[in-house]
Amino acid sequence: MGIEKFFRTGSKAGIQPKHGIQPKHAEKLSLQLFALNRAKSPQDLSAPAGWNLHPLSGELTGHWSMKVSGNWRLTFAFEDEDVILVDYQDYH
Repeated sequence: MGIEKFFRTGSKAGIQPKHGIQPKHAEKLSLQLFALNRAKSPQDLSAPAGWNLHPLSGELTGHWSMKVSGNWRLTFAFEDEDVILVDYQDYH
């Protein structure tokens, strides 16, 4: 996956706006992914207000969302103390 490769390697090579990580989001995404990697629960995320960290509801109950930019969100869930199902998406 693009988001996992970006996190693990930091490589921006081949990033295409419609098929991967938007280059203008790379710095903020890097910070957010680092915070997620260290977190053991949502309470461990002392996210800045601009990240708009919040739980999701409905079909996505148990998942969380962080604002990247505009309509772009980083969504994820926790399983025990691990972050799972991380997705970078145009949410709205």
